[in-house]
Amino acid sequence: IGHPEIFPLLLTANTQEIFNCRPDEDVTEENCFKCIKKEDIIQDLKTRDKTSDFHPFKKVILEYPGEELLVVFDPSFQYGQNFYIVASEEAKENFLKSLATLEEREETEEENREEALEVHKPWVSLGSEKEVEEESVKERDTKIKFKISRVRRKFGAPITFTDKNVSDYKDMYAECTAYQDDTFSIKMLERDVGVQMVPKLRETSTQTKWTYPKNASTQYFPRQLSNEAKAESLSSEKLKEFLTAVHLRVEIALQQNEIMNVFFDDWKALAEDQEEGKPDVHLRAYQSLTDVQYLKDRTISCVRWHPAIYGIIALSAREQPLYEEQVDPPNKSLLHQSVILLWSFFDPICLQLVLKAPEDICCFQFSPSDPNIIAGGCVDGQVVLWDISKHEEKLRSAVPVAAEIVDSSEGEPAAAAAAAAAAAAAAAAGVTEQSSTKPSLVRYCAASSTPYSHTKPATDVHWLSHDLEYNQKGGTSENRDEKCLQLVTCSPDCSILFWGIPSIEQREKFFSEKIKEKKRSHIPHNVPDKDEDLDLSWKPLIKINLRERDTNTEYGPTRISLRELQYRYKRLGKAKSLSALRAPIKETLCTEISSSSSKNLEVLENISTDFFVGNEDGEIVYSDWKMKIDTRSAKPKHSQKYVLHTETINTLQKSPFFKDIFLSIGGQKFAIWKEGVTNGPILQSSCSAGRYTAGQWSLTRPGVFFIGRDNGNIDIWDLLKKTHEPSHFQNISKSIITFISPSSASAEKHFLAVSDNLGVLHILEICQTLCHPSSNE
Repeated sequence: IGHPEIFPLLLTANTQEIFNCRPDEDVTEENCFKCIKKEDIIQDLKTRDKTSDFHPFKKVILEYPGEELLVVFDPSFQYGQNFYIVASEEAKENFLKSLATLEEREETEEENREEALEVHKPWVSLGSEKEVEEESVKERDTKIKFKISRVRRKFGAPITFTDKNVSDYKDMYAECTAYQDDTFSIKMLERDVGVQMVPKLRETSTQTKWTYPKNASTQYFPRQLSNEAKAESLSSEKLKEFLTAVHLRVEIALQQNEIMNVFFDDWKALAEDQEEGKPDVHLRAYQSLTDVQYLKDRTISCVRWHPAIYGIIALSAREQPLYEEQVDPPNKSLLHQSVILLWSFFDPICLQLVLKAPEDICCFQFSPSDPNIIAGGCVDGQVVLWDISKHEEKLRSAVPVAAEIVDSSEGEPAAAAAAAAAAAAAAAAGVTEQSSTKPSLVRYCAASSTPYSHTKPATDVHWLSHDLEYNQKGGTSENRDEKCLQLVTCSPDCSILFWGIPSIEQREKFFSEKIKEKKRSHIPHNVPDKDEDLDLSWKPLIKINLRERDTNTEYGPTRISLRELQYRYKRLGKAKSLSALRAPIKETLCTEISSSSSKNLEVLENISTDFFVGNEDGEIVYSDWKMKIDTRSAKPKHSQKYVLHTETINTLQKSPFFKDIFLSIGGQKFAIWKEGVTNGPILQSSCSAGRYTAGQWSLTRPGVFFIGRDNGNIDIWDLLKKTHEPSHFQNISKSIITFISPSSASAEKHFLAVSDNLGVLHILEICQTLCHPSSNE
């Protein structure tokens, strides 16, 4: 590099301490050199020999003519190491002279800088001092001093008040009016003030420990066997046995590679036999239903079709979450009523029935064995029953004669098609008969006892399969000594409740006896009885707590899906008469039923006790529960938890075609589960851009289901065409989709009820492509 007299030197920390040349302490960037005696270096070479840092330059040091060697600190590694030594006297003198010259030059520049600062131009007045003089504030008036004193003995003296006669004053009253005293008025003076702010500067420094890099390398080479070892290995019996064992498998694998194309995409060729061309997939708007009185500023929470009467649809409404925060809770009942509304296709303007409820309804279901019985879950956790058997004729009269269908699956398709055509024509022409009377108000016939209900909103309700064999003779008549578990509800309070439903005759007799008793004892003949006094104290028969005792983990279920589950209830002893239930009033028939021990519950044979649960945290729990002995509760066994969804599960529905296939929807994902498959779902979606808010299986095609989104769209998924994205989507509303409910009116007419967050129910007609399944679907 042009300096043969300079040798780079690496000094370790130990050597730096020996010769007092530690960086940033003994030597710095300004004072970067150190003169070390030659004798000290030779002594270090003798002491540490080859471990000395000066050993690579031993010959240069021994031949150096001077007594002291110049060691220079090199922080920028100009010569490749942290130090270097100067091995000639001439280079040493030149280096020291250059440092001295540099110091003199810096001193001279500093002196010139100070002289330049001292030399300045004289100040010439341009009148600015007058402006400063005018803006300055000077005290011109002499200050007045006041001294206020009080005698010491008057400190803390009591104050005495005296009474005066009012008649001594004019107008019989004395007034102490306030007035303004000019003596104490203060005259404010205005002045202009300028304020200048400057940031404070502070010099700080920090020191980090520097470590120098080290070069490291590793060399490896393959291990090779000798020719003798290779020959021995090839001729060994172990190798012959291995080749004999795998020979057949390798041959089969090679044959399969020749016969089959391993790069063939089976998914793309799954539905190649379908009709060519893009089919017309759409949801045609049929009707839109809303009500200003009951649905204004409300969101629709649940929608159900009447299972027996064509064209009748029911919905429940509850407060919108944002609207609840703005309304004072004591005034909520004055603004809205908690009801379930029943509409008819053929009279969309007028309501048919209004079912009153104690609180807003989260969910409800028609009984499959008796459609006149409706069970619902309230936001306060109560379970409520309605009986609309007295209004069945009114609901049937709202349907034209040609449109009456008892069983759409076995009825006449021609009559159903004619009914739908007549309804569409009447709606298009605007000729719909409007009832001149208001809709009938129906009060609930039973409400669960609050202490035994859910502590949080009842989010899901299901009717269990009805057991027709009530008695041992096989008859279908009512038997008071034997009851069936008919209803199950769940709530985020970590409980699943099973309820027994009293018969219609027992409820009517109980109500008639209670009304007669009240009229005889309290109520006059001319005062009508209040409906609110007719509540039934109703308790659950079985309770399941979804908690893990070991980890104290709670699963707050929002949706539940069960397979066939029946429990026959047998009460020990003779049944009590209705007269025995009158005193006290709270001891009702349902109270007697619910208070019996669960040991009287007899498990039916060949009945599955497995169930799926979706909770608030987006977890899917699959469990099997068995009855405990001598207790009213049940405990889940063999629970399996799957964490897939990111938000609350809003849909958990069993496929109408397969008893062991379930659909779960929550957050930005949906999944399809198969009972018995424990390693997770058999199909799950990727995260979508928006949230999925509702979903339902198709009633006619096993591979089709509908999903509602938070942007008002309906995604139509056809698994025979696409599994990674929806085959079609359509915008229905400007608000969030809250519930979806399909209905099959006939073989040609299929409807989809879609509700939104604005309180509007959209009735859509499903196209034929989404209704008719393929031959092998």
